[in-house]
Amino acid sequence: MLDVETIARFIRETAAVAIVPRFRQLRQEDIREKKPGDLVTIADLEAERLLDERLLAAMPGSAVLGEEAAAKDPARLKLLAGEAPVWVIDPIDGTANFARGEPGFALILALVQGAEVRAGWIYNPLDDSMVLAEAGSGAWSQGRRLAVDREASAEHMVGAAYGRTTAGVRAAKALGDSGRIGAVRNLGSSALEYSDVALGRAHFSLHSRSLPWDHAAGMLIVAEAGGIAGFLDGARYDPRIADRAVLAAASRIAWDTVRAVIGALA
Repeated sequence: MLDVETIARFIRETAAVAIVPRFRQLRQEDIREKKPGDLVTIADLEAERLLDERLLAAMPGSAVLGEEAAAKDPARLKLLAGEAPVWVIDPIDGTANFARGEPGFALILALVQGAEVRAGWIYNPLDDSMVLAEAGSGAWSQGRRLAVDREASAEHMVGAAYGRTTAGVRAAKALGDSGRIGAVRNLGSSALEYSDVALGRAHFSLHSRSLPWDHAAGMLIVAEAGGIAGFLDGARYDPRIADRAVLAAASRIAWDTVRAVIGALA
């Protein structure tokens, strides 16, 4: 049986050991590029290793798909096509912010089985805030059931947008210049952007790729908070698909407005 609070404790304890003590304490040799512009730090690697060990022990027969392990071996994505439950880890979402010593990062964990996201956790270690959801049981934070803000009019909506339209225009610019929304606010962390939608602080989060460690937990959390979450083309979200645009929205108005402006992402 899944105990979401026990897993939340694992996440907090891992962050306390591997992430928080290294914030603003990284040396140059503690940071490297996996590929141009894509950073990894010693904190990412250590947090993923610790969670890997604890999660496998907590659920015998499960598997782990960590972002950093997948960077070394992309074939690990095939774990999601199997029957075993898979823990999907992004040890630090917003590594660029973390490496610069700036706020704006979080730890993401999702549990996926049979192409379904069963549970998701997003944890901001700087303010010790956890947002979590279990499929069919709602989204929660600090004992409070979350509900998206469905009442905002389009001109007052704020949210995040990444990628480019088929015309080559950045999605953020297209939305910002459209005059149809309030503002685009990119935080550099999909985790925090999904959390903001679930907490009623934002109204949409649009991303051009659907890598499961970035999006599986957030898709479930927004949906369980009463929002709409899926692929931008209208298809149902599937964590096995890693390269399709995804959109999470607080309301049908938010979804339709973003879709109307963006159309499709290249």
